[in-house]
Amino acid sequence: MAVLTVSNLKKAYYYFKKNGLKAAWYAAAERIGNHDTEYTGRTPSQEELDRMRGRIWKHPFKISILVPAYETNPVFFRQMVDSVIAQAYQNWELIIADASPSDKLKCEMEYCKDSRIRYLKLKENRGISCNTNEALAEATGDYVGLLDHDDVLEPHALYVMMNALERAETAIGKFPAMLYSDEDKCDNEMKHFYEPHHKEKFNLDLFLSNNYICHFTMMEMSLMKRLGFRREYDGAQDYDIFLRAVDALWEETDRIVHVPEILYHWRCHAGSTAENPQSKMYAYEAGRRALEDFCSNRGWSANVSHTNHLGFYRVEYEGDIFKQRKDLAAVAGRILKRGRIAGGAYREDGSILYEGLPQYYSGYMNRAVLTQDVAAADFRCISVNPQFDSLWKDISHRETDPVRAALLFGKVVAGKGCRILWDPFWQPENGKSGNGRWHRRQ
Repeated sequence: MAVLTVSNLKKAYYYFKKNGLKAAWYAAAERIGNHDTEYTGRTPSQEELDRMRGRIWKHPFKISILVPAYETNPVFFRQMVDSVIAQAYQNWELIIADASPSDKLKCEMEYCKDSRIRYLKLKENRGISCNTNEALAEATGDYVGLLDHDDVLEPHALYVMMNALERAETAIGKFPAMLYSDEDKCDNEMKHFYEPHHKEKFNLDLFLSNNYICHFTMMEMSLMKRLGFRREYDGAQDYDIFLRAVDALWEETDRIVHVPEILYHWRCHAGSTAENPQSKMYAYEAGRRALEDFCSNRGWSANVSHTNHLGFYRVEYEGDIFKQRKDLAAVAGRILKRGRIAGGAYREDGSILYEGLPQYYSGYMNRAVLTQDVAAADFRCISVNPQFDSLWKDISHRETDPVRAALLFGKVVAGKGCRILWDPFWQPENGKSGNGRWHRRQ
């Protein structure tokens, strides 16, 4: 059950003010029914960590970890530094760009004699993007990892990321350009860990709804230095650079790799976005503008708006969506029965996505109200790109089972490099399912 705290009460109040009583009622009901608030994570034993340290790597890439800092709580700062020093994978460098007016962090650095740590005392605070660029300019690694000044890594974080790099090279014949892990949140004392974020493999349209990639992310040094951080997107600087990385990797998104293990702990305190979303409203607006910029660069005419949930967005395309999005083979909405989701999209195993979820609930990490790419679309609510209409008709004529037909269609178009978009609020212009109606001859 959700924990009743002052923070949660504040969040509920802000949500009510923004979205009204009905939305707040359902959000509260869903949160109260969530029994996965706190959990116990897994940190490897000392024996396991020692074994990891002894591994001989085929490609011992150097990882540069960038930390822009500003008047950080010294206790939090030291815990962050210690979490890097404790890494089982040891070919790393930590570059701290400190823009604090005071010297308290400089004093903290005096206790640490590790030669892999470089401390940069910046002359002025030019904002998080410019400060991070200062650290990036000094980086000498093969990959860059981003770490907030008051968060911590699991001691096997870099080891697991390196392992994923080598596995990906074996599987697809090339190294990832960007890879990201799961994460969670923790309290100030790092005694309670909660809201584990188990992420999806790279899903373009889900990412265009929310920066679910977030922490812990590593990117090829050459790519990050080419892109750099942009000051006008401060507050959403990570989302902005990730979006531009996706744009650069448009034809090879298989080089964006999800590492399904919690390796990053996002500390929540009164001033953090994690604990108090209202504390950084400017960041969410910066994220919206970064999405607009991405759409413009792709040549899409689209409007980007905030949703009920801060940090989550909706991209709405002007006119015919298939003329804007050449990469889409089909679009589908959701089917409701007795106020619950009963159809719309399928997972790869043929099960219905979000089946049984009340229609006004948002689902895990709000995914049930976000656009996303899916394995297959329900024939009852699918609109097919005219380019693929003959393919859909052929498959639906041949297959006797509509779910099997949907999955086959999804597999074929995926092989052609196209996506099926699930939009929970999709409404075709003519109010019908469009040109994807079930064609099988009885």
